[in-house]
Amino acid sequence: MDDGIEALSFEEALLELEQTVANLESGTTSLDASLELFERGQSLAAYCGRLLDKAQLRVEQLTDDGEIVTLSPPSQVQ
Repeated sequence: MDDGIEALSFEEALLELEQTVANLESGTTSLDASLELFERGQSLAAYCGRLLDKAQLRVEQLTDDGEIVTLSPPSQVQ
């Protein structure tokens, strides 16, 4: 399936993920449509996670004095 997620910016993917969740929570979609939305949402969430991991790595490596600064991982929100 060519889902085009890799072409999205982080902000675009996050917005689509939020809209997908809202559609699923509305309860107005059919079972088949809900399954497709769920799969798309899983892909979007994984993509956003990868982009955040890359951004965190860059922040850890970029400091004014050239030293690597390790950031604390964000708290796990459930």
